[in-house]
Amino acid sequence: MPTIPNAASEVAAIEAETSSSMGNLLGLEAGSFKRNLIPWLSKGGFAILDQGLISGSNFLLSILLARWLSAEQYGAYAVAFGFFVLLSLVYNCLVLEPMAVFGGSSYHGSLRGYLGSLIWIHVAFSAAIATAFGASTFAAWRMSPGGGLGGALGGVTIASPCVLLFWLARRSFYLELSPAKSALGALVYFGLSLSGMFGLYHWGVLSSFSAFVLVGFAALITSFYLLIVLRMELANQPFAHSTKTVWGRHWRYGRWALGGAVASWIPANIYYPLLSSFGGLAHSGQLKALMNLTLPVEQVKMALGLLFIPYAARTLEREGREGAKSLSRRMTLVSLSVAVGYWAVILIFKGSVFHLLYSGRYSEVTALVPLAAFGSIAWCGSFGSSIALRAMESPASVFAAFSMATVLSLVIGIPAVWRFGVAGAVWGINTSDVLSWILLVWLLQQKVAGRASIIERLPWSKPTARPLVEDLPAQ
Repeated sequence: MPTIPNAASEVAAIEAETSSSMGNLLGLEAGSFKRNLIPWLSKGGFAILDQGLISGSNFLLSILLARWLSAEQYGAYAVAFGFFVLLSLVYNCLVLEPMAVFGGSSYHGSLRGYLGSLIWIHVAFSAAIATAFGASTFAAWRMSPGGGLGGALGGVTIASPCVLLFWLARRSFYLELSPAKSALGALVYFGLSLSGMFGLYHWGVLSSFSAFVLVGFAALITSFYLLIVLRMELANQPFAHSTKTVWGRHWRYGRWALGGAVASWIPANIYYPLLSSFGGLAHSGQLKALMNLTLPVEQVKMALGLLFIPYAARTLEREGREGAKSLSRRMTLVSLSVAVGYWAVILIFKGSVFHLLYSGRYSEVTALVPLAAFGSIAWCGSFGSSIALRAMESPASVFAAFSMATVLSLVIGIPAVWRFGVAGAVWGINTSDVLSWILLVWLLQQKVAGRASIIERLPWSKPTARPLVEDLPAQ
């Protein structure tokens, strides 16, 4: 007599088949897929929370200062903050991104000593910042003693080393894939900075200078807390590399990372002044209102990048370059899933979203939301290959991809802006996004096959070398 299949067995079989299919797609075994899913969802959630708290605090502080400061004081704050953004870009490329790569691979076995070297590098950066910004502060004060720019630059001089130390401490937890502890530090910073800002306003001493000093104080207190936690948790393993050796590796990596950051910045920002020149400032405002919708996806990508770079570096250190394709595919799938899910909601409610955000203004660019969504999704498609190349210590390849994409974007985008206005600018940005995706995937394939890109064959572009045998810590 034929047996009737048990419903529970069928459901279990379907679940097993689904898990196996997803595991194959992600490069994982079925059991490994289920076992790793929850921990990685938790880590990703804490990474997004960490980034959200930092971005949220900066956004709220900027809004409060715009409301409470005079126009002159807020303008001085904006100018000084622009200088800090430039400084943070350099610091991220020369210190923080290389730290994520080397701390996840070469130096992972002796993180305490490695972080000690990075603290000394940070001290050197702080001295350079104090010198450069101190001179700028004095010059601004001499040119306009009653203006607010000198005070704002003085505040940046004090705050910058503290804030950058806070970033260094936060990113250190990602080397151990522990974003929850970094998120706790971000929560402490969030509370100190916002409560302090209300206190300064209440006591009538709020200015661009005091605002920067407060941010620096909140960052310094939080940094001490995070560094104490790190000191207690990290094992005191031998670390035979000198600070000079560490800085040399950071410089060889970071100079290309900095070039890549500049190359990716150009197509994302160059079309605003072009639109102003061809069609007026109103068109630049329309583009900004449209591209604001991409910011949540960018923040999530940034948060996941903090988590994935050290993980990818550690994985490739263990598996070799053969595992890069599978790793890139998994990270790209995560990034694309986030982007597609987000834009699916935005596209359905785009009219309501624009009305909610802009009170009925900028409705003329609502029709361009699908175009912006396409570019954003394409940009997310390059995420996995970009992370994998960085983890393989090949930022020169990332620079090459972004540079070629930027040149072609400008060749297409500038005439498009002149002819089609805002729509042409979006197409220019999208051109860069799509080409970056294609070029990064191709360069990763070349790297996995053992073929160096043209830019890596240049005499001054030697890949970051692994430590020599005599430079390794004693066993």
